[in-house]
Parts: sequence; structure tokens; C-alpha cells
Amino acid sequence: MTQTNPIIELRDVSFSYGEGARAALDHVSLSISEGDFVGVIGPSGAGKSTLAAVMSGAIPHHFTGQLYGATLIDGKDTCEVTLTDISRVVGSVLQDIDAQMVASVVEDEMLFGLENFGVPHDQIEERINQTLATVGISDLREREIATLSGGQKQKVAIAAILALAPRVLVLDEPTAALDPASSTLVFETLRKVNELAGITIVVIEQKVALLSKYCGRVLVMNEGTLAFDGEPHEVFSHASELRSMGVDSPRVARMANSLAQRGVIAAGSAPCLNVAEAKELVADLVAGHVPTPGEKDVAAAARAGSRHVPAARPHAEGAEPVVELSGVNFSYPSGGASVNDLEMRVYPGELVGIVGQNGAGKTTLTKLLNGLLRPSSGSVRIAGMDTHDVPTSAIAARCATLFQNPDRQICKDTVLEEVAFGLTLHGVGDQEARRRAAAAAERFGLPLDESPFSLSRGQRQMVALASVVVLDPEVVLLDEPTSGLDYRECMTVMETVREMAERGCAVIMVCHDMEVVSDFAERLVVMANGRILARGVAEEVFADEELMRAAYVEPPQVVALAAELARDVSPEFAGVSQVSGIVDLTEEMVNRD
Repeated sequence: MTQTNPIIELRDVSFSYGEGARAALDHVSLSISEGDFVGVIGPSGAGKSTLAAVMSGAIPHHFTGQLYGATLIDGKDTCEVTLTDISRVVGSVLQDIDAQMVASVVEDEMLFGLENFGVPHDQIEERINQTLATVGISDLREREIATLSGGQKQKVAIAAILALAPRVLVLDEPTAALDPASSTLVFETLRKVNELAGITIVVIEQKVALLSKYCGRVLVMNEGTLAFDGEPHEVFSHASELRSMGVDSPRVARMANSLAQRGVIAAGSAPCLNVAEAKELVADLVAGHVPTPGEKDVAAAARAGSRHVPAARPHAEGAEPVVELSGVNFSYPSGGASVNDLEMRVYPGELVGIVGQNGAGKTTLTKLLNGLLRPSSGSVRIAGMDTHDVPTSAIAARCATLFQNPDRQICKDTVLEEVAFGLTLHGVGDQEARRRAAAAAERFGLPLDESPFSLSRGQRQMVALASVVVLDPEVVLLDEPTSGLDYRECMTVMETVREMAERGCAVIMVCHDMEVVSDFAERLVVMANGRILARGVAEEVFADEELMRAAYVEPPQVVALAAELARDVSPEFAGVSQVSGIVDLTEEMVNRD
């Protein structure tokens, strides 16, 4: 951690958004030095976004409420200077990038802030050129923002703030809607401006593997308080406490912590944070217990399959596919991304993950499945219905969709009315609809009489999910179902989804979180450039390194670790995709005579 004068300092800061409201921040004290790269994690409602608002001056100048304590930005109390003065030191990038954009073209977006900050005209051109080059998007200068991918928009937002020459950059979940490759590119950009320009970075993020890789310091917020503050190895050694809060840990950190709990390594050992550290740990543990593998050994082990790979869950035998795409093509009239020659079949009870970079065609595929789009050629069949021949309402009765943003499918005044709404649309009587809706909502611990819009982001996602579950559909489509959720909420959503599959529902899930995909999806469909590159068993698809590169997908930590261990330590690790499998096999090897 850089030992210089603090650029941001919170002294016993408490804040609530209204009189009598629960404290969003509760006696928080911390200091951030110039040049720090700080990650902030915590469950939903922990106070992360409020902390960002305090650091950026939005509190007290934009959000009103009960504020106590003092926040110093470059030594000045935020209550005693203007928001404009604070903005010259601290730049902010919001979670909703589209809400932050004010122009239609990248260059105009850059100009807006520079002109409003009164930057001399003879300096503007150099500022724009230098910032676009630093962020690596010089080629996007003339592009319309509406045509950019999610990752490109994030880079434009960062560039527009960096052009103002702030000394601190505060970002609120900048990779929430991005694929793994784009997420890494955003963090590489942050690393670059941190190291080369000396800009202090504070980033709120749920992707703990990214934080552990790039941040020198991690803050953990819980119920408005600062629960942990330290170097990543130190923070993620508290795995059980973090999980009880609803905070995830990198999968390899879980592995090391599990080995410590079983006594395979010393209690209190620093956890691994990346594949290289985990590989070194396992290799050292099993050295002398297993022979060095050869190429033929690894190939044979992969074909045979590991005893530590769980058997695939059985599905309905002899069943007809409930989803079938044959030779499907579609192009948007405006010339946007098209999909070509899509072939796919999904059977009752399957849980299929659709993976690929932003712009690969995944969302277009889901819209073809739920009837919002109709193929220009080929056929899409859902539960025996050709989508060309039936109205969207008929498809919706058999195929339910959970959108990435729950606010786009919530429209009623209370949770009970919202969950019952779909049932009444499908002809269920009011009394029966309310009875079923109450049971579904209570299963998720949702307050029946409250407005869905008064709930947290995670709770609103639960409301939307309950509205899907209560319909008992034959097919459910999930578009980034875990985006913006903390670990506990994510597990609640995904365990419910798995239960739906076990009852015979076909689940098709578009997801950028490869750890979640690895944990729950049994089969993968890999897309790139509007085409399906491959489909197959999840473990086998993730293990295809060439395919992963072609699709710009980063395999989960455990899959990557198992591949390296199989190649360099023991072929018995081939195909293992779960933390428990690595831990069980390592312990078994260590205990061999």
C-alpha cells in the first residue's frame, strides 16, 4: 500500500437517506492514499454505492439525508467546497453507463466535459488524443455510441472522465454487464492509468477474481460498516466470514481455505488468489506422491474421465426436444449484429449455458426463442410450436423469460400483485393466482404488500424470478440472471433455477459469469460473431483452450487450474471442474503411501 498523504479520508462518517431511515453508512473511517488501487466488495445493501457517493461528493451535494462525520478530498471537507471543485479531483463512472452518456458520438462525449470544465480550446485536442490513446479507443473517435459494445461504452465513459485529468477515479460496478474478456480489458485500462498516470482507483465490483488480481487493497462493506480492510490475500483468508455476509471469494481461495480446514495445509495459511499460486501449492503438496505425467497419460485420463467429476444429472429419456432451432438466420433492419445458421436442441430438464463475448448474438438468440423476433429463414420450435405460426402470447404461456434488468418486467404496485400478474394473464382465477403467488413470494422471503420498486436490486430480481417460477413453464430463458447480485442472492437464484430443471423445465441461461456457468450449467453453447462455434458437455467445452480463445471466453479458475495440474502434476486432475474435486483429489494424493 502506497504510504503517501491521503487523497481521500473519511472520519467517522455516517449517512442515512432520510430521517429515521437505516444508516447506509455507520461510523466509517478510512484513508486512501494517492496511487492506491482499491477494490470495494460487499453484499447488496451493504453501503458500497453510498460510500462511492460520499467519495465523489454526490453526498452531500446531490443526495440529501442525515450526514455526520467529515469527508476530506485532497484535504478539503466536502461540505465546505462545491461539487465542481470536488469533480476536479474525483471523477466518477456510474454503474448505468447509458444514463451517464450525454452525446451520441464518442468525440462529442469527450468534448462535453472538457468544455463544461472550461479547459482552454488550444488544449482540448491534445487532451482528447492522449486520453483516447491511453484507454486504447482512438479508432472509436467518430463512432456513434449506440453502435458500441458494452465494453467499448465503458471505455468511452472512463476516457471522458480521464480527459478532465482527475486525480481519483471512482467506479461503481463497471463490468456488471460485460463478458469476461471485456471485463479484463476494463481492468487492464484501470491498471494502465493507475501505473502510468498515477491516478488513484477506487472500484466497486462483484467479480472477486478480478479484484484480487488487480487491486492492492480490498475493502469489505457489510451493513454500512467497514468489515475488512487489507491486502487481498489477507481479506480472502476470511472465507467463512465473507460467505456468511454474502460475499464470494475466488474459487482458488476457496480451495486453499478448504485444504486448511481439512488439515492438509497449516491453518491460517494465506489463500491462493490465482491459478499460478494454486498450481504451485498443489504441486508442492503432492510432490513425491504421484509420478510426473506424460502427454499420453493426460490424454488417456481425459478420455477415461475423473472419479472426481460428478455424473451428469439424468434427464427425461426418449423425450422430444422442447426447444429446437434449425437453420435459423436473422438480421436487424438497421444492419445490427445478425445470427446465422443456428442449430440447437434442448431437452426437458436440461440446464444449458449460452456463452460468448458481448455482441456474439446471445441476446438475439433468446429473443428468437421467446418470439420477440422471428427468423428470416429457418425455424424455431418451442414446446412443439413453430414461432412463425403462433402469437407471442402463446409462446409466453410455455416459455418464460427472466430479463437482465428486473425493472423492465415489473409493473404492479405490490409484490403479490406482480407475482400473480402472469397467472391472471394466462387465465388463472384471481383467488387461485394470489394463493400461488403468495406461496412463491414467501419462498424467496419477499414482503407481499410492499412495492417492488421500494426493494433492493437483488430483491427486485427475486420478484421477477418468483413471477417466472409461479408459471411453472416448460422452458425458461435467463438473460444474465446474476448480474448485480451479491453471492447469497446469486446462489438463491441459481439453486431455484436448478430445482426448476430437476422438475423437468428446460433452462437456457445467458451468463457472463463463467464461475456460475461452471457451477450450474451441464451443457454449453458457445457463440461468436452471430454463429454457434460449439456445443457440448460443460467440462469438455471449457477445457478446449482454442475454442475459448476464439470465443473470447476465459474459462473458470478451477477448470484452468485442473488443466494445468493434469498437464504438469498428475493426469488424474483432467476434467475436474469443481473446487471440491480439486480438494478431494489433492487430499487423497497427499495421504497415499
